[in-house]
Amino acid sequence: MDDPELFRQGGFRLAQRLFIEGDIRGDERQVARLREFAQVQDRLADDVVAWMAQQPKGHGRKLFEDALMNGVDSSAPEPLKAFFEQVNTKPYWVDDGRLERGARAITRAGLLGLFPLGDMSLMGGYLASRATKSLVGTGEIEYKATRRLVETATWWIDVTTPGALRHGEQGYASALRIRLVHAHVRAAMNRRDDWDYEAWDRPVNQVQTVGTLLLFSLVFVFGTQLLGLRYSARERGDILHLWRYIGWLMGVDDELLPTGEEDAWRLLWLLAVTEFIPDDDSKRLAKALIEANAAVGEGRGAVGKVLSHVSVAVHSSISRLVLGKSNADFLGLPNDPVAQAAIVAVAGVNFAAETVRRFIPGATALQERIGRAGRRGYVKRLEKIFAPDTTYAQHMRAA
Repeated sequence: MDDPELFRQGGFRLAQRLFIEGDIRGDERQVARLREFAQVQDRLADDVVAWMAQQPKGHGRKLFEDALMNGVDSSAPEPLKAFFEQVNTKPYWVDDGRLERGARAITRAGLLGLFPLGDMSLMGGYLASRATKSLVGTGEIEYKATRRLVETATWWIDVTTPGALRHGEQGYASALRIRLVHAHVRAAMNRRDDWDYEAWDRPVNQVQTVGTLLLFSLVFVFGTQLLGLRYSARERGDILHLWRYIGWLMGVDDELLPTGEEDAWRLLWLLAVTEFIPDDDSKRLAKALIEANAAVGEGRGAVGKVLSHVSVAVHSSISRLVLGKSNADFLGLPNDPVAQAAIVAVAGVNFAAETVRRFIPGATALQERIGRAGRRGYVKRLEKIFAPDTTYAQHMRAA
């Protein structure tokens, strides 16, 4: 099979030359098997949401939170028991040491890691037009883009903080809450008379969920490497192992969860063939994200206008360098050669600094502490400005 558009230009074409060993191209049988999962949802979470809908307002949500924080007992309703029995049975392949190392490697990127999150993962995800239909259907991703971007960043920090995936910790709870949000959105989309199952597949299906995980894991690693960061092969594997467990907690089928880099790249290639087919909704969501980047300058007068211009130029340039000219032009991303050259220069400086870090004893541990402090400070600032809802209750109500 020929390479999809995403791998013909931009950063992913470069990836095939520099970062990918072997042939990651799939075949027709693999495409067909992957497409089967576009009709698969998440029965356990969907059963919980269906049960919640039959309870007095707020009661089902309260019982879910009680079970999440304190554990589920034998008297709990059957949908809750089945859900928590599954997530509390840790898979045999989970290696706690690898989870810790993967989280530390992500933390070391500090706030620089937020650039791939927004400019590569979210913007790139908008190329998957079938996945965008649920986002457009809820309305909030377009009309409250800034807040949703903030909440996505907060969630990402929650689940990638060292130790956060232990039972009862914030990351563990955040992964399961978002799984329930997905189930609420599915229920809402399935109630719509205008949902086109033939064209759009099942809403928030398994293919779309694992695609999001790849954007947050593989594309994060690749994106930060393009910005100059360096990881050992062991660190890259540990990051993917961390996200494999996050994906499992979020209800993704074991067959879809990559076990290593080659698996992850081949799955991304197959997703690019089958899912990355942008349409007008892709443009609408890209426009909303650009406007969210410009909002940094609101209410700051002339200085704010400069900040807005710089913010849009930087974020759009990173997206362009990764997604390639054709995709970036389709999404309507501004083309600023000066900003692109500046990003390449900064990436070179980062690469030089990272090369030095690897040879200085204690430098990696220091960078992890700096990254952890930066992430904590960022979350505190967001809490003061936006007061993000870390329980995601409002999104469940909106769905």
